[in-house]
Amino acid sequence: MGKERGDRRAHAHDMELGDAVARAQQGDDAAFSRAYRIVHPPLLGFLRGLVGDDAEDVASDAWLEIARDIGRFRGDGAGFRAWTASIARNRAIDHLRRLGSRPRATCLEHDLAEMPARQDTAQEALEAVSTQQALALIARLPRQQAEAVLLRTVIGLDGVTAARVLGKRPGAVRSAAHRGLKHLEKHLTPLRGRRRVTDSGPHALGGAR
Repeated sequence: MGKERGDRRAHAHDMELGDAVARAQQGDDAAFSRAYRIVHPPLLGFLRGLVGDDAEDVASDAWLEIARDIGRFRGDGAGFRAWTASIARNRAIDHLRRLGSRPRATCLEHDLAEMPARQDTAQEALEAVSTQQALALIARLPRQQAEAVLLRTVIGLDGVTAARVLGKRPGAVRSAAHRGLKHLEKHLTPLRGRRRVTDSGPHALGGAR
């Protein structure tokens, strides 16, 4: 039931986004601002997972390109999320090449809080501990797995769409995301146990009342 409610919310979100994009393509500045407010929080979170503290600068570059080329976009709200993620990822790759560094993940707590709820395995894994802890673990994953997990959980893309963004076969992306999430769950298990003990308070531990 939770997954169904999350899917309905995401679908309604994409319908609103698709309408805003269509109006923005006709020159409606307010509609573009609305599309920006919907897309930017998870997009910034995705970029923080790739370039860390440089995410704001990379996002600015990406939005300049998005604003310039929005008239060329064809698709619905979900397609727009994928299109913007692809542009942002390309800008992140360019940025990392200039720096001569590899992607790294940092805290996405604020950005994930702005996203619609998605009650699936990935979301349950990320909700098990604080976002900062989860992203610290994602940072240790191989790049292919990290990107697949970020696109599925932060941007909210399905396997086929994430594959298009990454230029990979859907099966390869699903497999990378699955391996990444299994690795996360293995390391999150002891953290979940410690969190339950901490959250239970002193009474549950036999402390004084």
